Amino acid sequence: MKIKEVVEVAHSFCHPYKITKGKEFKLKQIDPADTSGFPDGDKEKAKDVLAKGIKAITMLQDMLYAQDQYSVLMIFQAMDAAGKDGAIKHVMSGINPQGCEVASFKSPTSTDLDHDYLWRCNLKLPERGRIGIFNRSYYEEVLVVKVHPEFLASQKVPADLVDENIWENRYDEIRNYEKYLSRNGTVILKFFLHLSKKEQKKRFLERIENPDKNWKFSSNDAKERAYWDKYMDAYEEMIRNTATKHAPWYVVPADNKWYTRLVVAASLIDTLASLDLAYPKVDKRKLEELEESRKALENES
Repeated sequence: MKIKEVVEVAHSFCHPYKITKGKEFKLKQIDPADTSGFPDGDKEKAKDVLAKGIKAITMLQDMLYAQDQYSVLMIFQAMDAAGKDGAIKHVMSGINPQGCEVASFKSPTSTDLDHDYLWRCNLKLPERGRIGIFNRSYYEEVLVVKVHPEFLASQKVPADLVDENIWENRYDEIRNYEKYLSRNGTVILKFFLHLSKKEQKKRFLERIENPDKNWKFSSNDAKERAYWDKYMDAYEEMIRNTATKHAPWYVVPADNKWYTRLVVAASLIDTLASLDLAYPKVDKRKLEELEESRKALENES
């Protein structure tokens, strides 16, 4: 399958989840168990398409790296156990490690808290020609901090700046930040892996019951389930206020991991293919140098 054919397949089912104007968006519009791209639940077909998609991503990333003009930033946000790590691992399995970097953002350190909330993510932005992946990001500031506003106290923000407009201000700051990155050649894809509460419970129990997965589970993960509705409201507001044409949100059904990975891959392929990537063409002088080098190599004794 050629890249053009992969793009056509990708285009057929990744766009229903692409949000570029979020004002009217409602989370309930998308079923976490949806597999509409593969209505028969054909996992084998999905594996085949994903394998071909990974090859396409490998080729497109190689051109991205060689062209050295654009950078790509992939942001993953989700509730615990939604499959962020697995999606990153499987979808990016074929790319050149030199052209990709993953940054995971956990609770901010004391150094992080001595800076603005965008600072630590800004340090990890991808260079031109490279793909950067954020496993969580500055969006935590309008998610977990919004659900737990007491966290604001530790952020050392002047009290007079913490008012009823703080969330609207942060949405505005994030929109402007992403607009700035876009205007400087960073292509942004944001993924919200939309997991159901029922499926999260199932995955938590698997982590508890399987010794090989015990390390993945934290009691705090289970405690956060008590705030599920607040988190869903926060995610919906986040998407409504920060989905733009230059930095869209992809709301990805996450109850079926195989389908989640397929949609993420499809969205990345579709985006990379839209950049008109190509290997750099050399000028006449360079071609003459190459010819001289060829002759020198062939004439070696």
